[in-house]
Amino acid sequence: MSEFSYLNNQFIIAMPSLMEPTFHHTVTFLCQHTKEGALGIVINRSADMKLGEIFKQMEITVKSPTAAQAPVFSGGPVQQDRGFVVHTACGDWDMTLPVSEVISLTTSRDVIEAIAAGEGPAQYLVALGYAGWGEGQLEQEILSNSWLNTPYAKQILFDTPVNQRWNAAASQIGININQLTTPAGHG
Repeated sequence: MSEFSYLNNQFIIAMPSLMEPTFHHTVTFLCQHTKEGALGIVINRSADMKLGEIFKQMEITVKSPTAAQAPVFSGGPVQQDRGFVVHTACGDWDMTLPVSEVISLTTSRDVIEAIAAGEGPAQYLVALGYAGWGEGQLEQEILSNSWLNTPYAKQILFDTPVNQRWNAAASQIGININQLTTPAGHG
C-alpha cells in the first residue's frame, strides 16, 4: 500500500463471511496502520464489566459515578490485561498516540485517574486488549474479503448503541452489511 492508502482513523468492519470468533461481526477502529502493521481497538464487543471494576482493581478513587458505570470493551486478543483508552483529543497524558486531530489512543494510568475524577476527556471508550496485524497481514485480509473499511464516525465510536455499531458503520457508506454474501469463487 502506498503511504496515502493507510487506513489510520478508519473503521474496518468484519464481513459476514469472517467466522473467526474473535472478530465475527466486529467493528475495529484503526489507531495505527503503517508498512510495519496495524493496531486497532474493537469497539462493539463488551468485556462484561464496568469501568468501576477497573478503578477498584487499580485502587483509584472514584469521584464520577457516571464514569464508574461506563462499559469496558474487549478491544482485541492481544494484551488483554492492558487498558487502552480511545478518546477525544485533550490533555497531556503520559503515553498517547494521536490518531487524528480529534481522536487519541492513550495507554497510561493518568488518563484513567482523570476519568475517575471526572476530569478526563469529554468522550472515551476503555478497552482491554487490542487487535494487531503484522506487516502486510491486514492488507492481505482485506484483499481476501475479510474486512470492509469505512470512514471513522465519532457518533458510531462513542454514541451508537454497541449492538448497532456493526450495521451503522457499514450503512454510513450505503451498504446493508446483512445483504452481503460470500463470493462463490474467484475467477
